[in-house]
Amino acid sequence: MPKAFTLRHRSVVAAAVLAAIVVFTPVKAHAASKEIIALQTQVQQLLDMVQRMQSTLDQKFGVLQHLVEQTADNANQMTQTVNSLQQKLNQQNDALSGKIDTASGQVQSLNDSVDELKTRIAKLDKSVQDLQNQLQNIQTAPAGAQPGAAPAGTTPEGAPAPGAGSAPGTTAPPTASGGAPALPLKETFQAALRDYNAAKYPVATGEFQDVIHYYPMDDLAGSSQFYLGEIAYRQQDYAEAIKNYNAVLENFSGNPKAVTAQLHKGFALISTAKKDAGIHELRLLIQRHPQTPEAAQAKAKLNALGVHSTASQR
Repeated sequence: MPKAFTLRHRSVVAAAVLAAIVVFTPVKAHAASKEIIALQTQVQQLLDMVQRMQSTLDQKFGVLQHLVEQTADNANQMTQTVNSLQQKLNQQNDALSGKIDTASGQVQSLNDSVDELKTRIAKLDKSVQDLQNQLQNIQTAPAGAQPGAAPAGTTPEGAPAPGAGSAPGTTAPPTASGGAPALPLKETFQAALRDYNAAKYPVATGEFQDVIHYYPMDDLAGSSQFYLGEIAYRQQDYAEAIKNYNAVLENFSGNPKAVTAQLHKGFALISTAKKDAGIHELRLLIQRHPQTPEAAQAKAKLNALGVHSTASQR
């Protein structure tokens, strides 16, 4: 309170000076006594006014000081709130970064698992092909010489038997019902796949059907059945597409394309106004294969339709 103190000090000094003047002024006459009394009264009034002014200044200064302290407290509280919000934002950013890193690791792990699965499938495909070759060897091998039978390596008409003269361990390709040799499996499938990707659907359809016809038990037959469904789906022949997808799910449930076949079957059902059946198919896919990309696509489709991914939710 430096200013208030200075003002009070000056007022007191002024009053003292006036009092001294009054006291030490020599009394010249009795007539001046009334003036002195009046002057003393004025001095007293002046002192009272100074005191009231000082009191008023002290009150206002106290209010001002209180307001300053209150403003400082509010500023401190605001600073604490901002710091708290900043800490929460930093924590959320750290948590989000951790989740992103975890998701990236999971995606990488999934990619590694897919690569390993592809390797195993390739080995399994080779094993199945070897078994088919052995089965073909058994079917084409001579049953043994019998009375009246043609010599080994020839037909009853004397023509060389199929596979005669081939080196041990080799197999003849499977033949069609008319006796003509079948088309090579992998070459036919790859050619069909190239024509499919080039949108040559009539040619690709015939090639996929050849694979299914000549190699009905091979895993590539299941893939060919799937691509027939894809061709029909792209041509908006949803009934034919559903038929081929069902063939994959029923006859080649272990095929890598089976999950995608179920997904696209659900899409096709929804496209043919069979919405309930399509929703059921997508929910069944999510239940059976919850961690697959197809399950994520099925959830996205159900969300777009405004329904939940499980029937129990309301």
